[in-house]
Amino acid sequence: MADDVLFERVALIGIGLIGSSLARLIKRDGLAGHIVANARSQATLDKVVELGIADSVAINVADAVAGADLVIICSPLGTYPAIGAAIKDHLADGAIVSDVGSVKAMVLRELGAVLPSHVHLVPAHPVAGTEHSGPEAGFADLFDGHWCILTPGPDTDATAVYRVKELWRRAGMKVDLMDAEHHDLVLAVTSHLPHLIAYNIVGTADDLETVTKSEVIKYAAGGFRDFTRIAASDPVMWRDVFLNNREAVLEMLGRFTEDLTALQRAIRWSDGDALHEMFTRTRAIRRGIIEAGQA
Repeated sequence: MADDVLFERVALIGIGLIGSSLARLIKRDGLAGHIVANARSQATLDKVVELGIADSVAINVADAVAGADLVIICSPLGTYPAIGAAIKDHLADGAIVSDVGSVKAMVLRELGAVLPSHVHLVPAHPVAGTEHSGPEAGFADLFDGHWCILTPGPDTDATAVYRVKELWRRAGMKVDLMDAEHHDLVLAVTSHLPHLIAYNIVGTADDLETVTKSEVIKYAAGGFRDFTRIAASDPVMWRDVFLNNREAVLEMLGRFTEDLTALQRAIRWSDGDALHEMFTRTRAIRRGIIEAGQA
């Protein structure tokens, strides 16, 4: 392989925002000799051909992974068990299987149970995205400057981990390794709970009988606009996230409910000091995010 080529053949299972962005990046930077895209819809694969972001397409997932030295699952978490069952007998010796999902313990559990011993499972979570979906939504710079978290099992081949880490590093990401269970707890705080809150508050606004939908849209202030952007994310993907990270999300939701009750009490009893202390502390968190370049 040439120096820049990390993999001879990469199979992308699912070619939505993340998959199509990764395809664009790999093609742009010559990181693979061949990219094959898989999707359940022929219309999606036709769009991939039209966009020219893959070298070939395959509607049969077994055909897509045949001969690939890297397989990346870029579809919703709920599809993983069926995909694992469909590809397990068609993977090349030494192939690496990875993914881009935002829940990781279930990946080790579900895929680890069915994949053969001659392949390497290296789960990954590129923490990047937009509210848009589909192959036309992707762009090669999506990952630049963001974090990617790898959660391999303790016995995973070190070379396989290095190769996946190098792929995301060349995508412009900063890469961390983390225990899968800890990853799921961290992401429950930083991503999953905020999405749940956004879905809920936008739904609440939609349910209000005393405020019309046109008023909600017309007078949406900055904070509400941010919530609507988050709440516009792929509903299938986020349904699967909450179902597959149930314990961590429920734990964080319990903590959030307790803190919300404390704020309710402070407002009810005009406790300005408590409110000021909370807002000062949370502003410092925002400043830290800006200073870390994650704003």
